[in-house]
Amino acid sequence: MRDYKIETEKRVEFIRRQLEDAGAAGLVFGNSGGKDSALVGILCKMACDDTVGLIMPCTSNCNYGEDMADALMISKLYRIEKRMVDLTKTAGALAKSLKDAVAVTASAEANIAPRLRMSALYAVAASENRLVAGTGNKSERYMGYFTKWGDGAFDFNPIADLTVTEVYKFLIHLDVPKRIINKAPSAGLYDGQTDEGEMGVSYKAIDEYLKSGVCAPEDMAIIANYHRVSEHKRNPPKVYEE
Repeated sequence: MRDYKIETEKRVEFIRRQLEDAGAAGLVFGNSGGKDSALVGILCKMACDDTVGLIMPCTSNCNYGEDMADALMISKLYRIEKRMVDLTKTAGALAKSLKDAVAVTASAEANIAPRLRMSALYAVAASENRLVAGTGNKSERYMGYFTKWGDGAFDFNPIADLTVTEVYKFLIHLDVPKRIINKAPSAGLYDGQTDEGEMGVSYKAIDEYLKSGVCAPEDMAIIANYHRVSEHKRNPPKVYEE
């Protein structure tokens, strides 16, 4: 059983150590309006007042609607500096340019947005001596449910050891608004997309497996396959060595 008061203190101290070790002046994270980004933003703000939440809508209507409204609410409620970078035209221009070189698949095109967002985050970080905070959780990482060199890239991640279930509990401890807590987990890559709908398995089943090693056989098959085919995402790139 986690003590989230102690967890908060330890994670805030962890973030402060990252800043000190890097000689960085501040932090930046992608404020998507979701649960993970809300938790990371709150912890970062506790650790460093100079924290920027970058809101980066890209293509899908939900990015400009509910997601943006929730991101703005988190920014206002926790006094996190907000900045906006609209990436829709950039993503469209890149997709159009790629058509001369390749028939871009729907999956490849959907993953353009996370990679553009990471480019934007690192441009801000490099320009202002900030560190980029990651927002992925343990459940997503185990499943490989993140974009390589997109939301899978960061300087540090203060919630990487937390399952989705534990993120929920952490947010409840911090008294985060219920509309954030009750929101269906989604990468927001396209309208109507949800994590569980796309993977075909619930986070409840994934987290139960991570906790006990047991779940329904049909869920186990999906979890095992996702973990197997995404192994390359969790490992450093292969390099030739003598």
